[in-house]
Amino acid sequence: MTTTPLTITPRMSPGAWAMLLALSVLWGGSFFFVEVAVGAIPPLTLVLLRVGGCALVLWAVVAMTGGTMPARPEVWRAFLVMGLLNNAVPFSLIVWGQAHLSSSLAAILNATTPLFTVIVAGLVLADERMTPGRVAGVGFGFLGVVVLMGGGGWGEGGLLPYLACLGGAISYACAGVFGRRFQRLGVTPLQTAAGQVTASTLFLLPLALGVDRPWTLPAPGPEVVAAVAGLVVLSTALAYLLYFRILAVAGATNLLLVTFLIPVSAILLGIGILGEAIGLREVAGMAIIGIGLAAVDGRPAGRLKAAVRGEGSLT
Repeated sequence: MTTTPLTITPRMSPGAWAMLLALSVLWGGSFFFVEVAVGAIPPLTLVLLRVGGCALVLWAVVAMTGGTMPARPEVWRAFLVMGLLNNAVPFSLIVWGQAHLSSSLAAILNATTPLFTVIVAGLVLADERMTPGRVAGVGFGFLGVVVLMGGGGWGEGGLLPYLACLGGAISYACAGVFGRRFQRLGVTPLQTAAGQVTASTLFLLPLALGVDRPWTLPAPGPEVVAAVAGLVVLSTALAYLLYFRILAVAGATNLLLVTFLIPVSAILLGIGILGEAIGLREVAGMAIIGIGLAAVDGRPAGRLKAAVRGEGSLT
């Protein structure tokens, strides 16, 4: 996940909606693929395979489109920070958390990313100050998290897997704020994506080799290999390309709607294929977080007011 400010298109075409739904399935599918693979591949190695494979795909796309990667040291320093904040740290935390949580619950916790983004941006960016609507949205969002984590029935991992997934969301939020500088550096979104997964690959390689010692692991089965391939090609490389296409045609604000859809995709995949169960607590927590996201986004309330005044429809 990454955030890039672009011109906002107020209404989305049917094609843009189709791409948005496809992106939600791809990113929601990452939780499904991780659930299949994490029992056989340790978290650091799984994340290394994800970012390393994606780096190869995106470098090939850059070459096929006639582009080049920037060589300036300050750009690669920024890639390193972005790779840590947007890939290495959140991917590792969420994969580790998902080793103890269902894919559905991990996806719901990950949906708090915009709430943390509002807080981080409000603290460090002069043009992103907190508003009453955003404060209310953050409050509702964290109430939803409390509902999800309430009851104390946390399973074998205790509270830590929940905190790990929330830590991944905080890291994504910091990446979204940090990523604004790439426009000033004159770096395209595709270069940013390729650069950050390359930097995170270089960071994770010695860690995965030293901690997991992957050469000592048993050979994974065909379903695990397929899950890793899907995670790399579909949920990372293709998702990034689709993300930037939607960003270009629909704008950054409309793109944030995918946050509402990712948990739905992850839950449907988890229930339909993995046989996961989702209880009333998870449904209630997701609904309250959804209310918080809607308040932060601001558009549902704005469209309702416009409709009441007779200035437009709710669609």
